[in-house]
Amino acid sequence: MSSTRRVAIVTGSSRGIGRAIALRLAKDGYNVVINYLSNASKAQEVVEAIQSSSESKAIALKGDVGSLAEGEKLIQETLKVFGRIDTVVFNAAWIVYQAIHDVTEESYEEAFRTNVKAPLFFTKQLLPYLQSGSRLIYLSSSLTSVSGVGPNNFLYCATKGAVEQMVRTLAKDLGGKGITVNCINPGPTDTDGFRTGKTEEQIKFIAGLSPVGRLGQPDDIAGAVSFIASESSAWVNGQILRVNGGMAL
Repeated sequence: MSSTRRVAIVTGSSRGIGRAIALRLAKDGYNVVINYLSNASKAQEVVEAIQSSSESKAIALKGDVGSLAEGEKLIQETLKVFGRIDTVVFNAAWIVYQAIHDVTEESYEEAFRTNVKAPLFFTKQLLPYLQSGSRLIYLSSSLTSVSGVGPNNFLYCATKGAVEQMVRTLAKDLGGKGITVNCINPGPTDTDGFRTGKTEEQIKFIAGLSPVGRLGQPDDIAGAVSFIASESSAWVNGQILRVNGGMAL
């Protein structure tokens, strides 16, 4: 299946924002690796959606990139099928709502393992295979900048703040090799995960925090990723792009 088409890995792309990103990159001409942790059927649905609606190819690969062994396996399987890696979107995350008095050693370790260790070491493993023109795109959260952040966002914001600082330093480190490093910073986005545990009143209130008066849609985030992954973004490096309808400025 090896070809001259660009190849993207999207972590955590069996549903939600990750799914929308994978579909958009395929539409843009990328062959796409759908990375998932547990839901093989949902991942395969994304593969089938890509291959039925575009000329791009897609494969689903199970792997926990928080494990160095599984991260390396994901890279090698991608190279075996497609022969190259051009863009990686670090979408997989563990969303946890805990104030400081609720944080446990276990929740701390899981949050930082998934949200910080995984992208950090997966980046390190990827570097030998990336060429000039490659794109590393991380996802953070507008919670790192919104003034109305609540105490229960303590642990999640800590991990996403770490990701944003990684982006700043990696952009300086890798820019000389022609590799750009940027971060997409979504606001509240209407996914199953976002709606879990919230009442309709709470959802309407959160939507009203944006001047646009609505929640983001996964395709809103995918459009921003599409730009950063494109050749048009060659002069964009080390940036944190807030995609939240003006909720946080």
